[in-house]
Amino acid sequence: MHSKNNKRILVTGGAGFLGSHLCNRLIADGHHVLCVDSLFSGSKDSIEHLLNHKNFKFIQHDVITPFFVDVDEIYNLACPASPIDYQNDPIHTTKTCVIGALNMLELANRIGAKIFQASTSEIYGSPDEHPQRETYWGNVNSIGIRSCYDEGKRCAETLFFDYWREHKLDIKVARIFNTYGPGMKENDGRVVSNFIVQALNNHPITIYGDGNQSRSFCYVDDLIKGIITFMNHDELRGPVNLGNPNEFTMLQLADKVIKLTGSKSDLIFKDLPGDDPKQRRPDISLAKDVLGWAPSIQINEGLEMTVVYFQNLKKI
Repeated sequence: MHSKNNKRILVTGGAGFLGSHLCNRLIADGHHVLCVDSLFSGSKDSIEHLLNHKNFKFIQHDVITPFFVDVDEIYNLACPASPIDYQNDPIHTTKTCVIGALNMLELANRIGAKIFQASTSEIYGSPDEHPQRETYWGNVNSIGIRSCYDEGKRCAETLFFDYWREHKLDIKVARIFNTYGPGMKENDGRVVSNFIVQALNNHPITIYGDGNQSRSFCYVDDLIKGIITFMNHDELRGPVNLGNPNEFTMLQLADKVIKLTGSKSDLIFKDLPGDDPKQRRPDISLAKDVLGWAPSIQINEGLEMTVVYFQNLKKI
């Protein structure tokens, strides 16, 4: 085993939005990072700056197929996370959530590694409880177009806790709420990137439904701090909500983006997609009380940094 300050860490889904930010932070902290990604929705571009780093290694591999490495910790982030990506091949999404998690748990159990699961606020479905606490069991459709992701992640949580109960495996399960920031793909279908790209191009901003559905948006740096703080905590297994509890409607978000970009974009309204939750906001009392974590970057500051990132992309 390596020292606490110099661990060998496997990050699955490491070329994705969150995964690449996590790899950056772990490398900056002095760890050896093995990044595994199928590149189904991730991109090698997001980790290109790390490829020649002596402590970083990339392997293109799909977690649906087992593999063996010897590491101290595993962060399992492998799975498309935007609706466009995870609905593109829903059967593969379910396999990634369930078989991928099972393979990573088997590996962790075999080598005695601590393992983190990137779960999601989507396991709450279209919630009847607001804000959502970790004790809430959710209101989820098992046969809808989002079910491959929602139910896949719910099953992964089940597997993680069964491995803890049966094998005393050191597990961490975090339910991640909407996250945004530099490194998002232009076409990933997430609302923040959609709005910013449309606004920068002076294209109409697409609002689904009446725009009064609400979300809470956490800046990526805050989220990564929360994940690592949780992973390094000795006691808490989770599930624990990680997100920003400040809530905005889609209309409010569109207004902020238009003002920040100086855009001439109008709003256009389209039908709400199936099973799209009306509201989503985390109760982060557990993360605050036990981990001492809370987000520090609020929406205006975070959006400014994200807008600059997309502006620079346009210049390339």
